[in-house]
Amino acid sequence: MSGASIKERGQGPQAGESDKRRQILEGARQVFMASGFDGASMGEIARAAGVSKGTLYVYFDSKEALFEALTTEEKEGLAEALFRLDEDDPDLCAVLTRLGTSYLAMMARPEHVSLIRMVIGACEKFPRFGQAFFEAGPACGTERLKAYFDSQVAAGRLAPGTDTDLAAKHFLHLCQAGMMTRLLFNVGEAPSEAEIRYRVAEAVRVFYAGYGPPTAG
Repeated sequence: MSGASIKERGQGPQAGESDKRRQILEGARQVFMASGFDGASMGEIARAAGVSKGTLYVYFDSKEALFEALTTEEKEGLAEALFRLDEDDPDLCAVLTRLGTSYLAMMARPEHVSLIRMVIGACEKFPRFGQAFFEAGPACGTERLKAYFDSQVAAGRLAPGTDTDLAAKHFLHLCQAGMMTRLLFNVGEAPSEAEIRYRVAEAVRVFYAGYGPPTAG
């Protein structure tokens, strides 16, 4: 056969293993969301994923390992998608507006709120679940936003001496401003697009008032 081999084109055993792993994680997502961590069983997950229990245990040796992989990868994917920030982009307000809008829309998704509840429910018994989830999502996102703010301080677009780690946390919490607490307790509906735009605009305004350079109008 001429040209690249099947394996070189990404169609060989490694690609198949990756597809099977994703299939298992999707089945696990369905079961965990429906039954929670304690209520889920490896048998149910195998059935939902369309694989045998033997195959399931080849990829994940316990329900705990499967749960940790699912929740961590979910949060890593969100952080990767949301916090792609160009440190050389000089339009601070536009960057924060885009980030805040995407951040709130993603955080308010019912399946994401359910995921957070599920991790909170499990991490008292398994503290590492909470730590892994936190490090993969909130900590990663904050670190990326901090790096962007570092570049903006250096360029004079944020106040000298800004604590950029705290500033990153301030901005994200300004966007939420109680929204996630309400959703976690299942109070009211997810925010509309208009509410998200308003929340983000106010967050940017307040953030810039506190952290903008001394000459900012």
